[in-house]
Amino acid sequence: QVQLVESGGGLVQAGGSLRLSCAASGRTFSSGVMGWFRQAPGKEREFVAGMKWSGGSIFYAASVKGRFTISKDNAKNTVYLQMNSLIPEDTAVYYCASGYVSNYYRQSEYGYWGQGTQVTVSS
Repeated sequence: QVQLVESGGGLVQAGGSLRLSCAASGRTFSSGVMGWFRQAPGKEREFVAGMKWSGGSIFYAASVKGRFTISKDNAKNTVYLQMNSLIPEDTAVYYCASGYVSNYYRQSEYGYWGQGTQVTVSS
């Protein structure tokens, strides 16, 4: 089992920044993928960013590329999502997920999910 706990959400004004954290515990895996997804009210959950625990390929959704940065601290088993230049459209519940995935964008491939953290961006 893998447990994922997100933190760092909150209310921020447009143009501001937040850093989300996802702490993993239990059976973590060095060759797996960590991903961030989000779900806005009335919308389907969508991919935001993903990377391998071992490093290498990083992917971003087009809507956040250049504004968001995913990173990791292997010693802490923690993945971060630095969000800059936030806009109201970034308002959503943000989830981290992990698994052995071949397609970072495909939610069904992620076997473990956190409980989510709310991010609200005011205009």
